[in-house]
Amino acid sequence: MLSFTEENYLKALMQITLGIKEKDTVGTNELATHLAVKPATANDMLKKLKEKKLVDYKKYGKISLTPKGKQHAIETIRRHRLWETFLYEKLEFTWDEVHEVAEQLEHIQSTKLIDKLDKFLNYPQIDPHGDIIPDANGQFRIQFKYTLADIGIDKKCKMVAVKDNSKNFLQYVEKLQLNINSKIKVIAIEEYDGLISIEVNKKKFAVSKQFAENIFVVCEQCIVGKVCATKTCGFVKN
Repeated sequence: MLSFTEENYLKALMQITLGIKEKDTVGTNELATHLAVKPATANDMLKKLKEKKLVDYKKYGKISLTPKGKQHAIETIRRHRLWETFLYEKLEFTWDEVHEVAEQLEHIQSTKLIDKLDKFLNYPQIDPHGDIIPDANGQFRIQFKYTLADIGIDKKCKMVAVKDNSKNFLQYVEKLQLNINSKIKVIAIEEYDGLISIEVNKKKFAVSKQFAENIFVVCEQCIVGKVCATKTCGFVKN
């Protein structure tokens, strides 16, 4: 049985490796920043995870999940995203409220409960924030996506997920009338500070580069699952 903290570390490692550009290893500092802890604290936990054969790493070096660690991480992510979906769809929590509660519920270990929850929700594929939900076998579709900050001027895209699940960020997203599947057009980008002018539902807004880096989008003109793989459509900035 893993502790809540151990599960959180494994989940964080998995989430980082499944970021914008999929990768196999993570740095200690990157992990510590993601979890808002000191590198020394992360290093101590990594020692414990290595002893349990859940991660491979050398002190303050690159970290990778073992197959066993990856399995635990995916199971935790699945539980978290199913609980978020349940809270959002069935208990009418808002999408900025579900993350904190799901953080507590994700540590319930009953496989039977989670499988029945999945069935009750009719096997959803994405959670309220647009993240892919692994199935009972730990399989899930990797969605190729970019951030809004990557998109060129005069290009149209569709919002598919958010990177930042914090309450303040999600409330700001709603204030701009953005949600999953919203269509966005990039109108202009300021060279000085990266301020981005966008159009949503015929309304224009100016958003920061930091905000745009936390909005995941795909190009509607390209093949689903292979979004702008060759960048030939000019969707992504050079």
